Amino acid sequence: MSAPTRFDRGHTDDLMSFLAASPTPYHAVASAAERLEKAGFRQVAETDAWEGTSGGKYVLRGGAIIAWYVPEGAEPHTPFRIIGAHTDSPNLRVKPLPDTGAHGWRQVAVEIYGGPLLNSWLDRDLGLAGRLSLRDGSTRLVNIDRALLRVPQLAIHLDRSVSSDGLKLDKQRHLQPVWGLGDTRDGDLISFLEEESGLPAGEVTGWDLMTHSIEPPSYLGRDKELLAGPRMDNLLSVHAATAALAAVTAADSGLSYIPVLAAFDHEENGSQSDTGADGPLLGGVLERSVFARGGSYEDRARAFAGTICLSSDTGHAVHPNYAERHDPTHHPRANGGPILKVNVNNRYATDGSGRAVFAAACDKAGVPVQSFVSNNSMPCGTTIGPITAARHGIKTVDIGVAILSMHSARELCGSDDPFLLANALVAFLESQPPTA
Repeated sequence: MSAPTRFDRGHTDDLMSFLAASPTPYHAVASAAERLEKAGFRQVAETDAWEGTSGGKYVLRGGAIIAWYVPEGAEPHTPFRIIGAHTDSPNLRVKPLPDTGAHGWRQVAVEIYGGPLLNSWLDRDLGLAGRLSLRDGSTRLVNIDRALLRVPQLAIHLDRSVSSDGLKLDKQRHLQPVWGLGDTRDGDLISFLEEESGLPAGEVTGWDLMTHSIEPPSYLGRDKELLAGPRMDNLLSVHAATAALAAVTAADSGLSYIPVLAAFDHEENGSQSDTGADGPLLGGVLERSVFARGGSYEDRARAFAGTICLSSDTGHAVHPNYAERHDPTHHPRANGGPILKVNVNNRYATDGSGRAVFAAACDKAGVPVQSFVSNNSMPCGTTIGPITAARHGIKTVDIGVAILSMHSARELCGSDDPFLLANALVAFLESQPPTA
């Protein structure tokens, strides 16, 4: 029997607000934390001693957030149900010496982060956002959400072959955005950001800044069946997981597992950082939760052995103009429900038993489910799923929502799929242990 539907189109409306408010991983975790605070969660510091009390808690570290809810009566060996995702997206990021320019143009020096579709960043009005590190050791979020930067494309009159031979971009020479006219002055960009943030001159000593498209998310199509917006890979999953965690903990109607949200940074460049899935953050939080409830190493081992993680990331919907690039028998469709991502070479962590777990959750939620595999003639991408499985010895299943234009500055999905995913995640977190 299907569970009552928790989310509908209103969830997609809220996703649009979440995307607009989250131009960087730092803003994304702040937005997620704000929603969890409203659901009764409270932040705990990693430097403090943790109590083994019940209720919702979360840890923030840079662009990552780990949130969990301990039900009343949970044992030290109670397993976890984890939804994993990542907060970062490919983009253009500001270099340590940002002020540059040539021929009367003032520009900002940027580096390529991850694997963006470079052409999607051309001739697009860009804002600038991120984290400022201050002289006293604190940090400040900044978001210039207006037309500040632009990467101008070369006119076709100066490159007559571009339409026939394709666009060729040099990452160093062709992607430095302009932001004004005049002579280049060292310190100009950071001085501007200090003024915008109301900070004294010279207060900023470090920064993690990145560009973003200022065009807001929007419904698309005659019947608004589609959603266009930035950073769906993978804030769509972060938003759905946050909503699902808040929903299941609002009632706490006999949860058999400890539900967890694990949203990591740096997935797009390998996950090897203190806030990435290949770092110790998740394992440390889960272990400390066990030990805070009086558990031993044996309890930790028992809890991990019974734990399941859904690694939720976007996947590829079948492209109507390039159907031959997809597997001929696996064509995920927009608004067809979440996808199970499978690769026998372990680029995804899904196996048969994992597929059964997610299929059961979708069945309970009344949500359709699709399968995705790559065309055998093309390399398969990967996710945090195999990393999580290997690092922690946790059964992991790779899932997500099918989209088009992945890694573009602006991506496209079905407008029903975000809430279909959220409903499936609720059913997963609420699932009962299997009977013997």
